[in-house]
Amino acid sequence: MDMLNQILSINNGGAYGGGKAGGAFDPLTFAMKPQVVIRALCWLFSVVVFGCISSEGWAEKEGKEYCLYNGDGMACKYGNMVGVFGFLASMGFMGGEFLFERMSSVKSRKRYVMADMAFSALWAFMYFVAFFYLWSQWSSAPAPPLGIGAGSMKTAIWFCLFSIVVWGLCALMAYKRFLIGAGDEFTSAFETDPANVHVQQAYGYSMDNDNDQYSASPFGQPQQQGMEQQQQSGMEYQQPTY
Repeated sequence: MDMLNQILSINNGGAYGGGKAGGAFDPLTFAMKPQVVIRALCWLFSVVVFGCISSEGWAEKEGKEYCLYNGDGMACKYGNMVGVFGFLASMGFMGGEFLFERMSSVKSRKRYVMADMAFSALWAFMYFVAFFYLWSQWSSAPAPPLGIGAGSMKTAIWFCLFSIVVWGLCALMAYKRFLIGAGDEFTSAFETDPANVHVQQAYGYSMDNDNDQYSASPFGQPQQQGMEQQQQSGMEYQQPTY
């Protein structure tokens, strides 16, 4: 659980959990980012899924090709489709992570985070469907001749399961980024609201005060000056002589 919290700790000080725009690029730091590492796993698992199905998912029988998933051609096509689009999307989002640090517009970062969150959640669901679809067809399929392709079919099913986890993590990290950005927008809007600035000035309270201290009361100085005048007048008073 602590490792998961460490992975999801993505606030780097910039808008939507990213770094400051225009900062120096460090390849090692970029490669170690949780988003990049998880995206690399998404890319790898997608390669395994469509690679196993496309290479050994089809066999010939009576001069015709049939899918080893119980002869259901749609199962092989669906598995290939999910794997190929997951592969392409993973590369696209890794490129997006590279450009994310260079986005100076908060709106651009917001659109990227929302697209990341929506697509990652969708593709986690697509792999969820693929896992149960392929598993149900394989469990009722006859054994392939000489067992050729059986290992690849099982591997594709298992990596569909692993892909559900990694794509779900991507959606969760994007959601955390969205919450960070929404909180920043609310804070900046509150601080720049003229009504709130007027109230802060009237009560002598500053949102940027790190010590959470109030400034002097507006009534403090007049009272203090009045007391000093009384003391001075008391010192200058002389008793009359009769």
